[in-house]
Amino acid sequence: MARVAVIAPEPDTAQAVTDRLRNCSFVECCEITKHVNGADSLASRGRAGLSGLNGVDTVVYFPSWLADRRLMPDLAKARAVFDQCARAGIKKLILLSSGAAYGASPHNPGFVSESYSVLRDGRNLIASEWRELEALARQCLALKSNVEVTILRPASVLSHVRADYLSQLLRGRVAITLPGHDPPLQLLHPGDVVNAICCAIQKAEGGVFNVAPDGVIPLNVALRWAGSKRIPVPRILQRIGRLGLSRVGLAHPVDQLEYVRYSWTVSNKKSKRELGFKPRFSSAEALREFVRERSEAPVELGNGSKLDFDDFGLDKDYIAAYGRTLFNFLYRYYWRIEMRGADHIPRSGRAVLVGIHRGFMPFDGVMALHGIVRTTGRFPRFLIHPTLIKFPFQFNFMTKLGGIIACQENADYVLQRDELLGVFPEGIQGAFTLYRDAYRVGDLVRDDFVRMALRNHSPIVPFVTVGSAEIFPILKRIKWRWWKRYTEWPFFPLTLTFPLLPLPLPSKWHTQFLPVLHVESQYPPEAASDATTVHAISQTVRSQMQAAIDGMLRRRKSIFFGSLFEAEVTS
Repeated sequence: MARVAVIAPEPDTAQAVTDRLRNCSFVECCEITKHVNGADSLASRGRAGLSGLNGVDTVVYFPSWLADRRLMPDLAKARAVFDQCARAGIKKLILLSSGAAYGASPHNPGFVSESYSVLRDGRNLIASEWRELEALARQCLALKSNVEVTILRPASVLSHVRADYLSQLLRGRVAITLPGHDPPLQLLHPGDVVNAICCAIQKAEGGVFNVAPDGVIPLNVALRWAGSKRIPVPRILQRIGRLGLSRVGLAHPVDQLEYVRYSWTVSNKKSKRELGFKPRFSSAEALREFVRERSEAPVELGNGSKLDFDDFGLDKDYIAAYGRTLFNFLYRYYWRIEMRGADHIPRSGRAVLVGIHRGFMPFDGVMALHGIVRTTGRFPRFLIHPTLIKFPFQFNFMTKLGGIIACQENADYVLQRDELLGVFPEGIQGAFTLYRDAYRVGDLVRDDFVRMALRNHSPIVPFVTVGSAEIFPILKRIKWRWWKRYTEWPFFPLTLTFPLLPLPLPSKWHTQFLPVLHVESQYPPEAASDATTVHAISQTVRSQMQAAIDGMLRRRKSIFFGSLFEAEVTS
């Protein structure tokens, strides 16, 4: 039976947690302890007992936030609380940290796990401060006093009183956001935070656990539901305006913009598995509850009854709209793409589509997506490099088309849902291949696509395109340190039209899907750990792709005209 003290700067939060814990069968007693002054009394309570009992053995600690509109904990107050907890001789600390500890970055895979290695970026002060809070707890309690420290990292919890950035954004009449960035948000209902605390007290034996809802909601939809008028202002203008205002507490600091610029969703798999945590509210439901609590709510919530959105932002309506307009024009009239072998693409179930990517712009991936949608009705997701979502409008464009950051976790997400996964295994280096080598299939980067297929019991469908390398034929690559740091491109490319006139040339494209490699029926999932098997499969795929390209090049008479497939062309 736990004897619990709750330390929280917000009375409503402390009362909600205390009321719930008092009704738990595994809690003997629970009281609210005032923030810092209350922490000073923990030692005396530990000796004299809590409400006549034998002292506090568990502390639930919500850290105070700095009072200057920064989404960061007050580390000085936290250290005082931890020191007093150590002197009181408590056995367990439940620390409410934040999912913001992972930072917001184009490199985040989405639904990051507790084991995710956070990039050390000195510019992300918010993430650094939350990680410092956690390190303080471990140092002051776990290491020095052998206290069991459980760290909960909740997703965003909206508040009607707190001055945190997202809460103010969604409860205001006007919301200043960034153009071209509509990231998916996780919004956690306060009741689910309390549920997670109860689970942690009962079952946790220390460690770090994300606390997140099931499902997301896009930022722009959330603002519309909340009745906030969205005004997009470019980041550079916001930086100029916020630098001065933030110093006098009239605006949130610039680094908080990153949390509405990029995705920073967290995975709740570990907390479900090890704590038994089950969120009762989705992100959309949590927002609806938040808005309903405002008596002045000005708009009807949602569009119809839709409460579920794609976890990574894929938008089939967006794809269909472009498919009727720009994509259709490029596919049928500008590049006059002919496609062969679409019947090799499975009409249901999982598959890994393996292609080569030429040209530093993702046109070939976009056209492959459009071709697959129009011939099969399926919506593949392509693994992409972080540079493709780093800039305004590119973020929205790539995520809504189904682009997800290239990593094993995201590949598993797609394949385990029996979807199509598109991969360009040469990586970003392949996109910057010089034109003289454009039709030579390069190194397939550690053969990761084979491991993805084997591990998820998935067939492999290779495909190649001839013609796309000519839209931006790279004649020279320049290594430019500033350019690489700013764009994350390995080179600055020089082509016939870029950078002076960055228009793609109207070459004629030919795309061929090759026969399926049913590795799922030839090898067990364990083969993904066998480097020899993996490399052999990779070389088979590479050889087939190179043979197909060589054959197509032999038949090609002109870069701009002619058919390679003749009667077999799919219109």
